[in-house]
Amino acid sequence: MAPAVFSGKWPTKFSGGLLSLVSFFIFLILDFIDALFCMIYGILDECFEGEASLCFCRKRKELLDDGEDEQSETLYSRKNVFKEISFLGYSSKRGDSKKRGSGLMVNRWSDCGCESCASWMKNGDQKLHVIVREPSKGINNSLGHSLSKARLIWYMAWEALRAGIYLSVRWVHSGGPAGLDYFVARFASWGSVMNLHIRWAKPADNVIFLHGFLCSSSFWTETVFPNLSETIYQNYRLFAVDLLGFGKSPKPRDCSYTLKNHVEAIEKSVICPFGLGSFHLVAHSMGCVVALALAAKYSNSVKSITFVSPPYFPASKEGGSLVALKKLAGKRLWPPLLFASSVMSWYEHLGRCVCFLICRHHRTWEEILKLLTGRRDLHFMIVDLTRHTHQSAWHTMHNVICGGAKVLDGFLVVLVNAGLKICVIHGDRDPVVPIECIATIKMRAPDTEVHIIRNADHASVVLGREKEFALYLGRVWTSVADIASNEECSK
Repeated sequence: MAPAVFSGKWPTKFSGGLLSLVSFFIFLILDFIDALFCMIYGILDECFEGEASLCFCRKRKELLDDGEDEQSETLYSRKNVFKEISFLGYSSKRGDSKKRGSGLMVNRWSDCGCESCASWMKNGDQKLHVIVREPSKGINNSLGHSLSKARLIWYMAWEALRAGIYLSVRWVHSGGPAGLDYFVARFASWGSVMNLHIRWAKPADNVIFLHGFLCSSSFWTETVFPNLSETIYQNYRLFAVDLLGFGKSPKPRDCSYTLKNHVEAIEKSVICPFGLGSFHLVAHSMGCVVALALAAKYSNSVKSITFVSPPYFPASKEGGSLVALKKLAGKRLWPPLLFASSVMSWYEHLGRCVCFLICRHHRTWEEILKLLTGRRDLHFMIVDLTRHTHQSAWHTMHNVICGGAKVLDGFLVVLVNAGLKICVIHGDRDPVVPIECIATIKMRAPDTEVHIIRNADHASVVLGREKEFALYLGRVWTSVADIASNEECSK
């Protein structure tokens, strides 16, 4: 019996050991190549820009001395066996150079400078690119029909005439952005006078949509927006945001793309300019981390928050940021998606090479794909995949997705104490965000409404089921409005 058991386990152990050995040597080679490109990019940066750009091949103390104390520990804790040997002496010299003074408005030589990618430079105030869908016009009567002001007046005048009632109508200007906010109908009958105030348009509820990593506002405008009900269109103002460093939003060079940077950019571009006193939040993947930070800061203004595939990794003794990096982009060869994530997340200079080859030349690749597929327009997710710089993607990955793990628990406590409605949607076949992230949220916020979608992955939890997802959002927002309405009536 023992030999049979041994013979059954031996091939598995051997294959596992062989894979580990191959993995070790491949990542050792990648360590060397990344170290080599550290020097190469230093030389090229000096040639094209006059001085070498800063990188994270230095130690943590050197970074802190440069005032980079808000950076995630994953930036300087990534081990590279070639980091400490004299072969890399050049990288320490790069740290002695002053920070580049090119400012916000200049692209790096390795970034794309086409009109689409550089359009944000024309915007002097550096606000995010935001797509706003204003609520449709009209007034809802008791029968649920949407009537224009003129049709409503004629309808009331006809009914008053039939009842022998004198009717006069005057419009009252609200002074707000909606213009004429309500009217006063004056009825006179049997010697009595009655004033009826009918609101023309109640203040619309606001919803802010935040996309995930390497995406843009198109993730929502191309999927959810077209599938929302007419009732939602009439009563809600929708904001789809291109997060800082992605899509058509600014991609400044001297930004660390921390949670604070992302939240402040949303404040400057959406909350303050549009005067949002209250709003709902809907976020996917990386956007969930930003949404959680935003909701914690505006806990008295947020009505509900819906997380879709949230990468929620709590703080731990090992370090929440490092745990998040290993879970999301561990150094493994299989599956291919994980291997690609590990290369882009662990190797700063190899990642810059990929961005140079693909993102900087995205127009060429897009033309090639159009010829191969025979399509005039590519899928929006393919287009969004290249709409970033290495600076924005690298720092957002580490300072938001990984670095956010240090503060997520505190943010969630704020939401729980504020009594916000928290909803989570996750696919049971998500290869990116493990299911234990959802269990952690549920454990720390027991009242969270969790929906696990069968046979759905990181993207198909929304893509392919847009109508169901849009209906679910409508039910969430309506339930919050009903609760608020009941509370007002009970007062």
